[in-house]
Amino acid sequence: MLSVVVPLAAAAAGLTYATAYESRAFTLREVTVPVLPHGSSPLRVLHLSDTHMTPGQHKKQKWLRGLADLEPDLVINTGDNLAHMDAVPSVLEAYGDLLDIPGAFVFGSNDYFEPHMKNPVRYLRGGTGTNGARLRTTPDLPFDELRTAFAERGWTDLTNRHAALEVAGHSLAFVGVDDPHLGYDVLDDEPADTTVDLAIGVTHAPYLRVLDRWNTLGYPLIMAGHTHGGQLCLPFFGALVTNCDLDRKRAKGLHTHQVDGHDPSWLHVSAGIGTSPYTPVRFACRPEATLLTLTEIDSPGSSQ
Repeated sequence: MLSVVVPLAAAAAGLTYATAYESRAFTLREVTVPVLPHGSSPLRVLHLSDTHMTPGQHKKQKWLRGLADLEPDLVINTGDNLAHMDAVPSVLEAYGDLLDIPGAFVFGSNDYFEPHMKNPVRYLRGGTGTNGARLRTTPDLPFDELRTAFAERGWTDLTNRHAALEVAGHSLAFVGVDDPHLGYDVLDDEPADTTVDLAIGVTHAPYLRVLDRWNTLGYPLIMAGHTHGGQLCLPFFGALVTNCDLDRKRAKGLHTHQVDGHDPSWLHVSAGIGTSPYTPVRFACRPEATLLTLTEIDSPGSSQ
Protein backbone atom coordinates (compact mmCIF):
# COMPACT_ATOMS: atom_id res chain seq x y z
CA MET A 1 0.00 0.00 0.00
CA LEU A 2 2.83 2.36 0.90
CA SER A 3 4.36 1.85 -2.54
CA VAL A 4 1.22 3.41 -4.03
CA VAL A 5 0.63 6.16 -1.48
CA VAL A 6 4.14 7.67 -1.65
CA PRO A 7 4.19 8.24 -5.41
CA LEU A 8 0.65 9.66 -5.31
CA ALA A 9 1.59 12.02 -2.50
CA ALA A 10 4.70 13.13 -4.40
CA ALA A 11 2.65 13.74 -7.54
CA ALA A 12 0.08 15.76 -5.60
CA ALA A 13 2.81 17.85 -3.99
CA GLY A 14 4.43 18.46 -7.36
CA LEU A 15 1.13 19.53 -8.91
CA THR A 16 0.43 21.90 -6.02
CA TYR A 17 3.88 23.45 -6.36
CA ALA A 18 3.56 23.79 -10.14
CA THR A 19 0.10 25.37 -9.92
CA ALA A 20 0.15 27.44 -6.74
CA TYR A 21 3.75 28.65 -6.79
CA GLU A 22 5.86 28.23 -9.89
CA SER A 23 3.23 29.30 -12.42
CA ARG A 24 3.22 32.70 -10.67
CA ALA A 25 6.93 32.92 -9.79
CA PHE A 26 7.62 35.57 -12.41
CA THR A 27 11.30 35.94 -13.26
CA LEU A 28 13.37 38.46 -15.16
CA ARG A 29 16.22 36.84 -17.04
CA GLU A 30 19.13 38.77 -18.48
CA VAL A 31 21.36 37.79 -21.38
CA THR A 32 24.10 39.47 -23.40
CA VAL A 33 24.17 39.05 -27.17
CA PRO A 34 27.30 40.23 -29.07
CA VAL A 35 25.61 41.18 -32.33
CA LEU A 36 26.14 44.91 -33.00
CA PRO A 37 28.86 46.48 -35.19
CA HIS A 38 32.23 47.37 -33.71
CA GLY A 39 32.11 50.59 -31.72
CA SER A 40 28.36 50.39 -31.02
CA SER A 41 26.90 51.33 -27.68
CA PRO A 42 24.81 48.62 -25.98
CA LEU A 43 21.11 48.32 -26.82
CA ARG A 44 18.72 46.97 -24.17
CA VAL A 45 15.82 44.93 -25.56
CA LEU A 46 12.97 43.61 -23.41
CA HIS A 47 11.47 40.41 -24.83
CA LEU A 48 7.85 39.71 -23.83
CA SER A 49 5.94 36.64 -24.96
CA ASP A 50 2.99 34.38 -24.17
CA THR A 51 1.37 36.55 -21.53
CA HIS A 52 -1.95 34.64 -21.95
CA MET A 53 -3.79 37.32 -19.97
CA THR A 54 -7.15 36.99 -18.29
CA PRO A 55 -8.76 39.97 -16.49
CA GLY A 56 -8.36 38.55 -12.99
CA GLN A 57 -4.60 37.93 -13.12
CA HIS A 58 -3.68 40.94 -10.98
CA LYS A 59 -0.30 39.65 -9.75
CA LYS A 60 0.86 39.09 -13.31
CA GLN A 61 -0.39 42.52 -14.35
CA LYS A 62 1.42 44.23 -11.48
CA TRP A 63 4.68 42.41 -12.26
CA LEU A 64 4.48 43.36 -15.93
CA ARG A 65 3.84 47.03 -15.11
CA GLY A 66 7.01 47.01 -13.01
CA LEU A 67 9.15 46.02 -16.01
CA ALA A 68 8.92 49.62 -17.23
CA ASP A 69 11.35 50.49 -14.41
CA LEU A 70 14.05 48.68 -16.41
CA GLU A 71 13.86 51.49 -18.99
CA PRO A 72 14.67 49.28 -21.99
CA ASP A 73 15.46 50.91 -25.33
CA LEU A 74 13.17 48.56 -27.26
CA VAL A 75 10.36 46.09 -26.54
CA ILE A 76 9.82 42.99 -28.71
CA ASN A 77 6.51 41.18 -28.18
CA THR A 78 6.27 37.73 -29.77
CA GLY A 79 2.56 37.17 -29.27
CA ASP A 80 -0.07 35.17 -27.39
CA ASN A 81 -1.10 38.18 -25.31
CA LEU A 82 -4.71 37.10 -24.78
CA ALA A 83 -6.51 34.24 -23.07
CA HIS A 84 -9.96 35.78 -22.62
CA MET A 85 -12.49 37.73 -24.65
CA ASP A 86 -12.31 40.70 -22.25
CA ALA A 87 -8.54 40.75 -21.70
CA VAL A 88 -7.47 43.60 -24.01
CA PRO A 89 -7.86 46.33 -21.33
CA SER A 90 -5.94 44.16 -18.86
CA VAL A 91 -3.11 43.63 -21.35
CA LEU A 92 -2.83 47.35 -22.07
CA GLU A 93 -2.88 48.24 -18.38
CA ALA A 94 -0.27 45.58 -17.61
CA TYR A 95 2.13 46.73 -20.32
CA GLY A 96 1.53 50.29 -19.16
CA ASP A 97 4.49 52.60 -19.75
CA LEU A 98 6.23 49.96 -21.87
CA LEU A 99 3.84 50.98 -24.65
CA ASP A 100 5.52 54.38 -24.71
CA ILE A 101 8.89 52.76 -25.49
CA PRO A 102 9.72 51.86 -29.12
CA GLY A 103 8.37 48.38 -29.77
CA ALA A 104 7.51 45.78 -32.39
CA PHE A 105 5.10 42.85 -32.26
CA VAL A 106 3.67 39.78 -33.94
CA PHE A 107 0.67 37.71 -32.90
CA GLY A 108 0.28 34.07 -31.92
CA SER A 109 -2.63 31.68 -32.10
CA ASN A 110 -3.95 32.79 -28.72
CA ASP A 111 -4.33 36.34 -29.94
CA TYR A 112 -6.81 34.98 -32.49
CA PHE A 113 -8.50 31.99 -30.84
CA GLU A 114 -9.82 31.68 -27.31
CA PRO A 115 -8.16 28.80 -25.43
CA HIS A 116 -10.12 25.62 -24.81
CA MET A 117 -9.63 22.39 -22.93
CA LYS A 118 -7.15 19.97 -24.50
CA ASN A 119 -5.98 16.51 -23.52
CA PRO A 120 -2.60 17.13 -21.84
CA VAL A 121 -1.51 13.52 -22.34
CA ARG A 122 -1.99 13.85 -26.09
CA TYR A 123 0.04 17.07 -26.02
CA LEU A 124 2.91 15.46 -24.12
CA ARG A 125 2.95 12.39 -26.37
CA GLY A 126 3.02 14.27 -29.65
CA GLY A 127 3.38 17.98 -29.06
CA THR A 128 5.43 18.85 -32.12
CA GLY A 129 2.69 20.73 -33.93
CA THR A 130 4.53 20.30 -37.23
CA ASN A 131 1.32 20.12 -39.21
CA GLY A 132 -0.06 23.37 -37.81
CA ALA A 133 -2.99 23.90 -35.46
CA ARG A 134 -5.72 25.49 -37.56
CA LEU A 135 -8.62 23.63 -35.98
CA ARG A 136 -10.90 26.67 -36.13
CA THR A 137 -11.18 29.01 -39.07
CA THR A 138 -12.83 32.13 -37.63
CA PRO A 139 -10.90 34.02 -34.92
CA ASP A 140 -12.98 34.68 -31.82
CA LEU A 141 -10.66 36.96 -29.81
CA PRO A 142 -10.46 40.76 -30.30
CA PHE A 143 -7.07 40.75 -32.00
CA ASP A 144 -7.92 43.75 -34.18
CA GLU A 145 -8.67 45.81 -31.10
CA LEU A 146 -5.32 44.80 -29.61
CA ARG A 147 -3.46 45.49 -32.86
CA THR A 148 -5.00 48.97 -33.10
CA ALA A 149 -4.16 49.75 -29.49
CA PHE A 150 -0.52 48.69 -29.89
CA ALA A 151 -0.17 50.71 -33.10
CA GLU A 152 -1.77 53.80 -31.58
CA ARG A 153 0.82 53.72 -28.79
CA GLY A 154 3.61 53.49 -31.37
CA TRP A 155 4.50 49.81 -31.52
CA THR A 156 5.33 48.50 -35.01
CA ASP A 157 3.22 45.69 -36.47
CA LEU A 158 5.46 43.03 -38.06
CA THR A 159 2.67 40.74 -39.28
CA ASN A 160 4.13 39.33 -42.51
CA ARG A 161 6.01 42.53 -43.21
CA HIS A 162 9.30 44.40 -43.02
CA ALA A 163 9.93 47.58 -41.03
CA ALA A 164 12.75 49.89 -39.97
CA LEU A 165 13.27 51.77 -36.70
CA GLU A 166 15.80 54.16 -35.22
CA VAL A 167 16.25 53.23 -31.58
CA ALA A 168 18.67 54.88 -29.16
CA GLY A 169 20.97 55.87 -31.99
CA HIS A 170 20.87 52.46 -33.66
CA SER A 171 19.40 51.75 -37.10
CA LEU A 172 17.37 48.54 -37.01
CA ALA A 173 15.64 46.53 -39.75
CA PHE A 174 12.95 43.95 -39.00
CA VAL A 175 11.15 41.13 -40.69
CA GLY A 176 8.17 39.46 -39.07
CA VAL A 177 5.63 36.74 -39.79
CA ASP A 178 2.16 35.92 -38.61
CA ASP A 179 1.88 32.78 -36.49
CA PRO A 180 3.61 29.78 -38.14
CA HIS A 181 1.79 27.40 -35.76
CA LEU A 182 -1.43 28.30 -37.55
CA GLY A 183 0.24 28.30 -40.96
CA TYR A 184 -0.32 32.05 -41.25
CA ASP A 185 3.33 32.88 -41.97
CA VAL A 186 4.26 34.36 -45.35
CA LEU A 187 7.98 34.08 -46.02
CA ASP A 188 9.78 36.04 -48.72
CA ASP A 189 13.27 35.97 -50.21
CA GLU A 190 14.33 39.52 -49.35
CA PRO A 191 17.84 39.47 -47.84
CA ALA A 192 18.52 41.15 -44.53
CA ASP A 193 19.47 44.81 -44.84
CA THR A 194 23.25 45.00 -44.35
CA THR A 195 23.32 48.81 -44.30
CA VAL A 196 21.77 49.01 -40.82
CA ASP A 197 23.30 48.28 -37.44
CA LEU A 198 21.21 45.14 -36.97
CA ALA A 199 18.51 43.13 -38.78
CA ILE A 200 16.12 41.16 -36.55
CA GLY A 201 13.61 38.43 -37.40
CA VAL A 202 10.52 38.22 -35.18
CA THR A 203 8.13 35.25 -35.04
CA HIS A 204 5.74 33.77 -32.52
CA ALA A 205 6.51 30.10 -33.08
CA PRO A 206 10.12 29.08 -33.90
CA TYR A 207 9.39 26.63 -36.70
CA LEU A 208 12.45 25.46 -38.59
CA ARG A 209 11.14 26.66 -41.95
CA VAL A 210 11.14 30.21 -40.57
CA LEU A 211 14.48 29.95 -38.80
CA ASP A 212 16.13 28.37 -41.84
CA ARG A 213 14.84 31.05 -44.19
CA TRP A 214 15.98 33.94 -42.02
CA ASN A 215 19.37 32.41 -41.36
CA THR A 216 20.00 31.93 -45.07
CA LEU A 217 18.86 35.52 -45.71
CA GLY A 218 21.42 36.83 -43.24
CA TYR A 219 19.45 37.87 -40.14
CA PRO A 220 21.92 37.98 -37.23
CA LEU A 221 19.22 37.83 -34.52
CA ILE A 222 15.92 35.93 -34.41
CA MET A 223 13.40 36.21 -31.57
CA ALA A 224 10.49 33.86 -30.81
CA GLY A 225 8.18 32.54 -28.11
CA HIS A 226 5.41 29.92 -28.21
CA THR A 227 7.23 27.00 -26.55
CA HIS A 228 6.64 28.12 -22.94
CA GLY A 229 10.12 26.70 -22.46
CA GLY A 230 8.45 23.30 -22.43
CA GLN A 231 6.26 24.45 -19.49
CA LEU A 232 6.75 21.07 -17.81
CA CYS A 233 10.46 20.29 -17.58
CA LEU A 234 12.50 17.67 -15.77
CA PRO A 235 15.70 18.49 -13.89
CA PHE A 236 18.79 17.43 -15.87
CA PHE A 237 16.55 16.61 -18.86
CA GLY A 238 14.81 19.85 -19.73
CA ALA A 239 11.68 20.37 -21.81
CA LEU A 240 9.52 17.40 -22.66
CA VAL A 241 8.10 19.04 -25.81
CA THR A 242 8.34 22.34 -27.70
CA ASN A 243 4.91 22.31 -29.44
CA CYS A 244 6.69 22.84 -32.77
CA ASP A 245 9.52 21.20 -34.70
CA LEU A 246 12.28 22.99 -32.78
CA ASP A 247 14.44 20.58 -30.77
CA ARG A 248 13.95 20.39 -27.01
CA LYS A 249 17.45 21.68 -26.17
CA ARG A 250 16.53 25.07 -27.63
CA ALA A 251 13.08 25.31 -26.03
CA LYS A 252 14.12 28.49 -24.21
CA GLY A 253 17.01 30.88 -23.85
CA LEU A 254 19.79 32.02 -26.14
CA HIS A 255 21.18 29.63 -28.73
CA THR A 256 22.28 29.76 -32.35
CA HIS A 257 20.67 28.56 -35.56
CA GLN A 258 22.65 27.73 -38.67
CA VAL A 259 21.97 26.28 -42.10
CA ASP A 260 24.97 24.66 -43.74
CA GLY A 261 27.00 27.19 -45.69
CA HIS A 262 25.73 30.21 -43.76
CA ASP A 263 26.93 32.14 -40.73
CA PRO A 264 25.02 31.32 -37.54
CA SER A 265 22.18 33.52 -36.32
CA TRP A 266 21.55 34.15 -32.66
CA LEU A 267 18.17 32.68 -31.62
CA HIS A 268 16.38 33.80 -28.47
CA VAL A 269 13.29 31.82 -27.46
CA SER A 270 11.30 33.16 -24.54
CA ALA A 271 9.77 30.70 -22.09
CA GLY A 272 6.91 33.17 -21.77
CA ILE A 273 5.00 34.76 -18.95
CA GLY A 274 1.75 32.78 -18.80
CA THR A 275 -0.04 29.55 -19.55
CA SER A 276 -3.38 28.48 -20.90
CA PRO A 277 -6.02 29.01 -18.18
CA TYR A 278 -6.86 25.32 -18.59
CA THR A 279 -3.31 24.19 -17.75
CA PRO A 280 -2.03 26.75 -15.21
CA VAL A 281 1.04 24.74 -14.28
CA ARG A 282 4.78 25.14 -14.72
CA PHE A 283 7.46 22.85 -13.41
CA ALA A 284 11.21 23.60 -13.51
CA CYS A 285 10.34 26.36 -16.00
CA ARG A 286 9.41 29.65 -14.36
CA PRO A 287 7.39 32.28 -16.25
CA GLU A 288 9.75 34.91 -17.56
CA ALA A 289 10.54 38.04 -19.46
CA THR A 290 14.07 38.59 -20.74
CA LEU A 291 16.22 41.67 -20.94
CA LEU A 292 18.70 41.23 -23.78
CA THR A 293 21.69 43.56 -23.79
CA LEU A 294 22.95 43.72 -27.36
CA THR A 295 26.66 44.54 -27.54
CA GLU A 296 29.29 44.84 -30.26
CA ILE A 297 30.34 41.62 -31.93
CA ASP A 298 33.90 41.62 -30.64
CA SER A 299 32.80 42.16 -27.03
CA PRO A 300 32.98 39.29 -24.51
CA GLY A 301 30.73 36.34 -25.39
CA SER A 302 27.11 35.95 -24.39
CA SER A 303 26.08 35.02 -20.89
CA GLN A 304 22.81 33.74 -19.41
